[in-house]
Formats: sequence, C-alpha cells, structure tokens
Amino acid sequence: MANLSLYSVTCLIILDSEGQRVISKYWSPPHQPASVGQGSAAPSSLPANPYATLKDQRAFEKSVAEKTRKGLADILLIPPTSICLTKTSTDLTFHLVGPTTENELMLHACLSAFHDAVGLLLKGLVEKRTVLENLDLVMLALDETVDDGIILETDPVAIASRVSKPKADSAGEIVINEQTLLSAYSVFKERLGKQIAQF
Repeated sequence: MANLSLYSVTCLIILDSEGQRVISKYWSPPHQPASVGQGSAAPSSLPANPYATLKDQRAFEKSVAEKTRKGLADILLIPPTSICLTKTSTDLTFHLVGPTTENELMLHACLSAFHDAVGLLLKGLVEKRTVLENLDLVMLALDETVDDGIILETDPVAIASRVSKPKADSAGEIVINEQTLLSAYSVFKERLGKQIAQF
C-alpha cells in the first residue's frame, strides 16, 4: 500500500565529529495514540516513532554516527522501518530520517535545502561553533523546513529569507567614527569659545 501521508520525516539530527548531539528534533504523527509505543497496534498506516525515549534516541544517534564514521553510504537503511540520509559539513554531520516507504529523493531535497539554508544564514561557516552561536537561526530554519514531520519547503533561499533578520533602516542608524567625533569636538569648541567671549 502506498504511503499517502504528509508525515514523511521521523527526525533530523546534527552530530559533531565525535558523534555527540548538537541539535536533534524527533517527530511522531500527531494522530498516533500514546499507547502505540507500548506495543498496541496503530490505527493508521503510519509507523509510530521508534525513538520515543531519550535512551532510544541516544542509542540510535550512536549507531548512526558509527555507520557514518565508517563511510558506508549517504543513504543508510536502519532496520526495521527507517531510512537515514546524510550530509557532511566541516565538523558536523546532518542526518534526516524517515520511514522506508518514503521517497528518498524528496527526503534528499529536504535535507539539502536545510543544509544549504543553514549555510546561507551562517555565511558559509557551517561548523559546530557557529551553529551553536546562531542556534536560534538554525532552529528557525529547521522549523521552516520541516514542521511536525511534514516537509514544508525545499528551497534554501526561501527558508533563509524567512529566517534572516531584516536589515535596520540606514536612515535611523547613527554611525560614530573618528570623523564624527572630531567634527563634534570642533562644534563644541566653537560654541564654548562664543559663550566665553560673551562674558
């Protein structure tokens, strides 16, 4: 049976070069009952998120980091029901996980869009330090790309434009430099001289 659901992303994880979590966000379809993770059958065709607890998430991230470190592939099948796409940056690895029934090209487009949008927002410095310094922008880009497991946007320029801060109006901006300080000093000196001459 074909997957006719919009919920196509299970999680997006950014790991550093040692396999430690920098950013992670896990999603479950909102219409799944709470008891799905405890062994009861799901009423829909969507699988429940197999990484519901922190312990499961850490174990999953460790196994993904080991497979990525071995350089097996950019697309990993994770038994029994997940597929993981990987994109590497300077000292970070971006991972997008979805169900095996999902279209790999769509997941790849989503991961590439998020990675490229982060690159645009951080001016090409996609590394751990700059990601942590600009965590607000990266998380907003993630929310603009995927919301609750639904892919919203695959255009990195559109994502970056929605997230980036608008430039302040240059008319209301006060620029203080050496020249303005010297001119202010000379105006002050002239006025003070005129006031002293009046006495």
